[in-house]
Amino acid sequence: MTLDLLRSAHATLDYEIAQERASAFGRLGRRLEAALAALAECPRTENSDRKIRDALVEQAGYALWLFVVQREACGLNKISQVLRDYGVPNEVYVRMGPLATPSIQPTKTMEVKAASAPMF
Repeated sequence: MTLDLLRSAHATLDYEIAQERASAFGRLGRRLEAALAALAECPRTENSDRKIRDALVEQAGYALWLFVVQREACGLNKISQVLRDYGVPNEVYVRMGPLATPSIQPTKTMEVKAASAPMF
């Protein structure tokens, strides 16, 4: 009886961990899509503000890094598939990694989530 209870608890925990992995995977995928869309709205031209574009490339590189790390945690290791599926520009791939100076400001996705989260 006790062994069955332990197996059931372990199965429940495994299920909840899998749910959280999938949820984080989806959330980070949407974040990457949003970062790439913002970058696409600021094309590299003579008139574009280089600082703004650099910041967007940096944010997209960070979002890509977070997404790739989560994929690898789920056992998916082919980054080339991500680069193709999401149409990641080479300048973003080159900047993939943690932010040099983390922003204190929450991202837009975090603001929306925080606004819809119940207050306790």
